[in-house]
Amino acid sequence: MARKKPSVDRVFHALGDPSRRAILEKLSRGPISVSRLAEPLGITLAAVVQHLQVLEESGLIQTEKVGRVRTCRLEPGGLSVIEKWIGDRRTTWERQLDRLGELLAERDESG
Repeated sequence: MARKKPSVDRVFHALGDPSRRAILEKLSRGPISVSRLAEPLGITLAAVVQHLQVLEESGLIQTEKVGRVRTCRLEPGGLSVIEKWIGDRRTTWERQLDRLGELLAERDESG
């Protein structure tokens, strides 16, 4: 089954929690088991699993179960939806600032 592309809102929601950001930081060093992820966080394994579900649904991580061990890894393109959103906003803002600069330059030249 094809995976649905995560929404900007879902990714921002996932990144809005400090525990989930800590999990992503840890995963940036490489794949790791759920139990090893839970150790330094100071929260229950059940809470870690809930955080992982949010991260996986947002497209930021992937999990895989082999035997009794569930391993997590970063999803390489997970932040692309936010990168695109920011890029689109940046283009709009830059155009508006360029136009403001032109208007101010015209005003200085005429005044």
